Amino acid sequence: MSQSNFFLRSFFIFCFLLVLSVSCKEDDSAPVPGDGEKKLTIFLFNDPHGQLDNFAKIKHIVDAEKEKTNVLLVCGGDIFSGNPIVDQYNKKGYPMVDVMNRAGVDIAVLGNHEFDYGVPILSNRYAEAEFDWVCANVNTSGSELPQPDPYKTLTIDDLKITVLGLVETNGKEGEVIPSTHPWRVMDLEFQPYTDVTGQYQNLKTSENADVYMALTHLGEYTDKELANDFPYFDLIVGGHSHTFVNEKVNGIPIFQVGSYLSHLGKIELTVKDGEVEVIETDLIDLNEYTEVDEELKGIIDAYNDAPEFEEVVGYATSYLNTTELGCFYTTALKEYMGVDASFQNGGGIRAGIDEGDITAMEIYRMDPFNNGSVVFTMTVAEIKEFFENTGAHMHISGITLENSGSGIIIYNESGDEMNDSETVTIGINDYIPAVHDSYFNYSGADIKELTTAETIIQYLKTVNSTVDYEGCDRYF
Repeated sequence: MSQSNFFLRSFFIFCFLLVLSVSCKEDDSAPVPGDGEKKLTIFLFNDPHGQLDNFAKIKHIVDAEKEKTNVLLVCGGDIFSGNPIVDQYNKKGYPMVDVMNRAGVDIAVLGNHEFDYGVPILSNRYAEAEFDWVCANVNTSGSELPQPDPYKTLTIDDLKITVLGLVETNGKEGEVIPSTHPWRVMDLEFQPYTDVTGQYQNLKTSENADVYMALTHLGEYTDKELANDFPYFDLIVGGHSHTFVNEKVNGIPIFQVGSYLSHLGKIELTVKDGEVEVIETDLIDLNEYTEVDEELKGIIDAYNDAPEFEEVVGYATSYLNTTELGCFYTTALKEYMGVDASFQNGGGIRAGIDEGDITAMEIYRMDPFNNGSVVFTMTVAEIKEFFENTGAHMHISGITLENSGSGIIIYNESGDEMNDSETVTIGINDYIPAVHDSYFNYSGADIKELTTAETIIQYLKTVNSTVDYEGCDRYF
């Protein structure tokens, strides 16, 4: 071989090896089957209503998953109202926000019961939250409550998740407010979700997001309407109706996982080329799960160490369901407040009472909303007008209402029909007249110092400690 041919051949071999070397390096980083897919696990809970205990289990579950993949922990609203440890804490609601922070919650939508303590208290809890709040259909500019973002785009590693928040607004006929005490949202403005959702049709594109999720507090039925009428979302995670939902509507997966922190939802997603696919879902029964984060459990145990709520205030001769409690509740208000009659809205009774000793904790769980107590004087005609025009469903003591072909007939405790001009004093919680303010005249009302829960506790302590209402039903 000539020297020139040797050098020429050597040059070609060198070039070949150089190209091969570069090619091998590129192959090391080139996509292999499955590459290009992004994975995300979403954990979800909704309507915890102040329940703390299972957050130690949630943290254990979420932290373990973070060792394997990208994780997002979301809340579908209503974190307050339902647990005296939270609701009667000296900084109302603080234990819930503290525990959610420690559990690693990433984002929450405002629920209707977030407003139960009033705007000043919510403002403080809002500021203390280390997670994001979202709600697109509230305007807080007339109040001290910070304006929540309508949506938030969260980045987890190389994943971008855009979350739009929506809250229900069915709290009062003729007004657009959530289902909370109307006086506590007077400085806020709300819009129906249908009026705002269309503004965010192109949010996934404008945010260059991998996943576009609606985080709602609208309820199961409305989430399905949302999927049909606004089909922009990769998935909808909801709350408010306290139901279990795992189905597709109009091609959009919808999820909700009950209430009171009994369960944790798990959604495993893959994202590729802008398409989101739900690979697997799981409903974790937290009451059956046994592992806990010990540090968070210790903090929760410290909050639960509140002996003032363990005071025995009465005795129940049998288990009391909500219908039977309606009899007890209205009788207690009627007798302690010294009035002719009492009404109570069914939705205001939130928990049963077990047979045996009744603790203060049980009364506050039954009646968690810190509603005031008030006495009105109304004519029989005005009471009839209220029930006939509103269609209100109420537990009742002191008088009896009966539907007839010509309208409602009202009887006194002796069973005698009352004429329209007779007057009746009525002891009720102040939520009812606030919602139905056109039927109640506050100019002559007698506003009491105690909440309705405090009134019932005092009734048990001072009037009648025995609760015997098995089979009672005075729900009209």
